Parts: sequence; structure tokens; C-alpha cells
Amino acid sequence: MENIEKKSSLYWAELNNATQGLGRYLPGLGLTLALAAAAMWLADLPALSASGLSALTLAIVGGMVLGNTAYPAMAATTGAGVGFSKQKLLRLGIILYGFRLTFQQIGAVGISAILIDALVLTSTLFIAYQVGTRWLKLDKQTALLVGSGSAICGAAAVLATEPVLRAKPSTVTIAVSTVVVFGTVSMFIYPMLYPLAHHLGWAVSAQAFGIYTGSTIHEVAQVVAAASQVSSATADTAVIAKMIRVMMLAPFLITVSWWMARTPQAAQEGQRGGITIPWFAVLFIVMAGVHSLGWVPQPVVKGLLQIDTLLLAMAMAALGLDTRISAIRAAGVKPLLLATVLFGWLIAGGAGINMLVRTLLNA
Repeated sequence: MENIEKKSSLYWAELNNATQGLGRYLPGLGLTLALAAAAMWLADLPALSASGLSALTLAIVGGMVLGNTAYPAMAATTGAGVGFSKQKLLRLGIILYGFRLTFQQIGAVGISAILIDALVLTSTLFIAYQVGTRWLKLDKQTALLVGSGSAICGAAAVLATEPVLRAKPSTVTIAVSTVVVFGTVSMFIYPMLYPLAHHLGWAVSAQAFGIYTGSTIHEVAQVVAAASQVSSATADTAVIAKMIRVMMLAPFLITVSWWMARTPQAAQEGQRGGITIPWFAVLFIVMAGVHSLGWVPQPVVKGLLQIDTLLLAMAMAALGLDTRISAIRAAGVKPLLLATVLFGWLIAGGAGINMLVRTLLNA
């Protein structure tokens, strides 16, 4: 009997500890959930959805506003949950992001789109690192975060790269801000480029322009907003080309992890020669494979994508809460200059890559 009472006491003590442990996360989770839900509601309003502002962008803005006003006073009670949103929920969100694409979509646009996306991605990242670290003297985290946002899939790429680089919240926010600025500009510039190309005598089809748009604009929402102003066929092709870039996020993260393990800092920490595989990136590809097989009913996929948007918005809100305007101000104009260089490359260099690949494959 005494034995049973002892075990019962231990059980209730463990349960109480677990409940208390969970309880410390709830205030912060509730705060990021509220910000994310508000951002998703605002993003669905016709005026904002037409402008290409996504829930992720609105979530980080809302988080920054609160983070630089009322949040410091409540950080002691909400900090644990905010940290959980920024780390664990982010990884889960990236995994579920795989349900946004299928391998069949890749086959629909052919080898040209894959080659174009790969060349745009690698060249943009190369320029980001060289210009960022050598000319502008930025740290490699900032250069790579700005580069990943421009080269791959905007804010989602920046968020996914952050845990691999272990970057500061302010650095991540700066990178996301550049995506917002130049992605928004893209939505106005790209629709004018299509008639301009025809005026100059360049025979660019709606599908070819869709691949160009999808391979060079930052965010998925921005791609849709820009390409749909040309034609529905352009928009369909642009989204597929964009999602191929999204799929390249996983090999990029693994490569960055491998490269980071070989830096002098890693050598000092005794990690040289090792590699920390970002498993959430691998699972992202696995989810895309599952989606490609058609095993998951479409209503379920739609629900998962809603959950995914919510999780990523919560992570963005958490990031905004931990970002101070003073830290962004201290970073200066250099990240913006780097993003400007990359934006110019995406428009001009991206057009050159698109034309070169099409010429070579049609030769």
C-alpha cells in the first residue's frame, strides 16, 4: 500500500511539473497566435490581398510594432512561448510548406525552368556573398539571409535559413524587410516589362515570361500579383517556376550547413568536418513527395496549408517581437544596398539567364 502511495505521489508530482512547464509557454504562444490570426485576417481583405502583402509580412510588422512598445513589459511572462514559436513552430511550418508543390508541377514546365531556376538561385547567392562581404563589409549571416530571400522564396527562405546560420532576430528582420521592399516594387515593374519586350522586338511568349517572373520575383504572393496582370497562363507558369525555386530551399540549407561546419569559427568550437543536417529541410522535400503521390485528399491539403500559414505567421510575429528598431538602425543602409544590387541582377541577369537557357535548349 505504501508502495502504491509513493508511486502515486511521484506520478502527480511529475504531472504537476509537466503542467507547469507547459504553462510557461502558453502566454507567449497565445500572443503570437493572436498576432498571426490578425495578420491572416488582414491579408485576406481584398485591398491588402491585391497589393501582394502576405500574412507573413503583416505578422512581422505587427510583431515589431508591439515589440517596440508594450512587449518589453510582458517579455518575462511571454518570452518562453515567443521563443518556442520562433524556433520549433518555424521548423514545423517549413516542413508543411512542402504541401505547396508537387513533382508533377516540375514536369509540367520542363527542364528549361529547372535550369533557369538553378542558375538564377546560385548566381544570386554568389553575388550576395561576394558583394555583401567583400564590398559592403557585411557579416556573412546578413549577406546570406538577404541573398536567400532574393534568390529562393522571400521571407520563408529567410526564416528557414536563420536557424542554420544562427542569426540575430534583427538581422533576420532586415533581410525580410528587403524582400518586402523589392518584392513590392517587382509587382509594379514586371507587368510593364512584358509589353516593353514586345515593343523592342523580342518574341517572348506568355509561358516564357511566366518562367522569367517565377524565377526572379521574391515571394509567391508577389509572383501571382505580378504575373496575373499579364495573363492567367503567365500566372500559372510563373507559380510553377516559383515553386521549383521553393523546392531548391532544402539542398540550399544542407549546403549552407555543410559550409558553416567548415568555417574557422566551427573549427575553434571543435565542429570542423561535421555537418548538422537541417532535418526540417529534408522533411520539407518528403512532404512534397507525399503531396505528389496524391495520397492526401485535397480538403486535407487545404487545411494543412492554412495551418502552415498560421505557424509561419506565428514565427514571424515572434521574430518581430524580439526585434528592436535600434538594432535595424544600427545596421545602416548596407543591407538595403545589397538588396538593390540583387534586385537589379534578378531583373537584368535573370532575363539574360532565361534567354540563354531557352536559346541553348532550342538550338
